[in-house]
Amino acid sequence: MPTREVKIGSLTMGGGNPLVLIAGPCVIEGKKEAFAAAARLKAIASEAGMPLVFKASYDKANRTSLHSYRGPGLKSGLDILKGIKDEFSLPVLSDVHRFEEIGPAAEVLDVLQVPAFLCRQTDFIVEVARAGKTVNIKKGQFLAPHDIMPVIDKAASTGNRNIMVTERGACFGYNNLVVDMRGLVIMRAAGYPVVFDATHSVQLPGGQGAASGGDRQFVAPLACAAVAAGIDALFLEVHENPDAALCDGPNSVLMRDVPGLLRRIVNIDEAGKR
Repeated sequence: MPTREVKIGSLTMGGGNPLVLIAGPCVIEGKKEAFAAAARLKAIASEAGMPLVFKASYDKANRTSLHSYRGPGLKSGLDILKGIKDEFSLPVLSDVHRFEEIGPAAEVLDVLQVPAFLCRQTDFIVEVARAGKTVNIKKGQFLAPHDIMPVIDKAASTGNRNIMVTERGACFGYNNLVVDMRGLVIMRAAGYPVVFDATHSVQLPGGQGAASGGDRQFVAPLACAAVAAGIDALFLEVHENPDAALCDGPNSVLMRDVPGLLRRIVNIDEAGKR
């Protein structure tokens, strides 16, 4: 059953519309790198016939180690994202972690993303939704799929109905995540667009001691399975050289592998919609 339609800039997501790609590096590593990633992803998505939302974090506040790279910060990061939005005519998405970030972020971003670890923070979710922008709520890896329903209700209580929810795997023992594809069906029952984060779903949280590990070889099969199960957008963290990435490299997809992956998932999505 189609979910409700949600506006993201000039894009319409959900409601049986074409599958949307949300992609970019985990964190902004620099203006040059971010612009290069946006240019490459726009070309790849265009060739695949997929609408694109560019994502990158200006600040990763939930890094494993105090000494991990977090990003350029709010002001510089938003300036870079605004530049990408203007130059490439792309909607942009980033995480917000603190109340004081919401106002400035809403002036630039098309989608305000509530990180997984903050998905139970009632006042924060309500305030993010009150900003009036599209909200992407990442389901915490500690929640069951049906637990996302009260979270959606918190955001919708503000009158904002531009809400989407993201599956990113569930805790399975220590330093491991697993994806239950039934969860996508359960989450879609709420009627809002569902996103599958194929790259965080293969993360191994804290698996390297002072950093998280990951197993990117499983990104493609999980993405294909999620599209077959029925989703409205696919979320990918992408990097030209993941082994040198400053954040989430082990679970990021190589840029050169993205075109082939998109061809596979577009075929699956079109077959499913037929």
